[in-house]
Amino acid sequence: MTHARAIALLALYVALIVVPLGAYVRLSDAGLGCPDWPGCYGKLVGVPEHPDEHAQAQQAFPGKPVESGKAWKEMVHRYVAGTLGLLVFAACVLAWRRRAAVSTVLAAMIVFQILLGMWTVTLLLKPVIVTAHLLGGMAIVALLTLLAMPEHDAWSRRSAPRGAARLAKLALLLLVIQIGLGGWVSSNYAALACQDFPTCQGSWLPEMDLWHGYTVLRELGYTGDGGLLPMAALTAIHWTHRLGALLVFLAVGALILRLRSAREWQPWAFVLTVMLVLQVGLGIANVLLSLPLPLAVAHNFGAALLLLHVGAVNMRLSGR
Repeated sequence: MTHARAIALLALYVALIVVPLGAYVRLSDAGLGCPDWPGCYGKLVGVPEHPDEHAQAQQAFPGKPVESGKAWKEMVHRYVAGTLGLLVFAACVLAWRRRAAVSTVLAAMIVFQILLGMWTVTLLLKPVIVTAHLLGGMAIVALLTLLAMPEHDAWSRRSAPRGAARLAKLALLLLVIQIGLGGWVSSNYAALACQDFPTCQGSWLPEMDLWHGYTVLRELGYTGDGGLLPMAALTAIHWTHRLGALLVFLAVGALILRLRSAREWQPWAFVLTVMLVLQVGLGIANVLLSLPLPLAVAHNFGAALLLLHVGAVNMRLSGR
């Protein structure tokens, strides 16, 4: 294994920590645990904990009460994300000659992700920024997977089952859209808009307000024209995420069946089956159990793992 691949693999492992850690910060309502960026109440190391530090923080940031627990959650996330950024830049430099295009896109994505992290705080958790931040993290996972995998190995010489490559591309496309829909659910706090399953509010087709639900440029909890976001809008956000989950289940399920038709591709089919069943199960459990924090974080982590594996299958089926 080359140094570039080793660093990329290490960065991928760290990225798989950053994604659920970010979800934990968001879902535990600690996204604004620090009102400034990149420090926390003006401190780059640590957070205000002692009474005199609290007094100084209150003077510097009036109206922003110090909650040390939430602040530490946010800062730990920033420290780990910063470590990931350094590892990604190192991997990009080492892999430049071999994978210039991927390295360039990955480096640019890290810079953009840093900006999104800053805007998440300075723009007060605006849903479009929070969702873009989630998608950016998932994109980094996918790009690191591409950078960490060898360009040519035994898999790249195996013939793909007929139609599997097209199914894999479709599954990947639907999965990316579904992750975006999931991010929109989370950033709008719409996960509990439907608390029954498989119906939503006792109906297969509940009252929904798609227009206000999917107005992108607005503040958290408000419509584009400044009114309070209606419950029907949150219902629309949640319901479309369920519809997306069904489409992903069908697409990935079809891919699994196609891969199972060839003995040498059955290990990939098995892994995808485990990932898919776990992710669907976590989604249903989150609804029926009213979104317990560990399961909600695991659902975000499961999305990253499923994306990683569907992406890897796409690469292998394309001969890379």
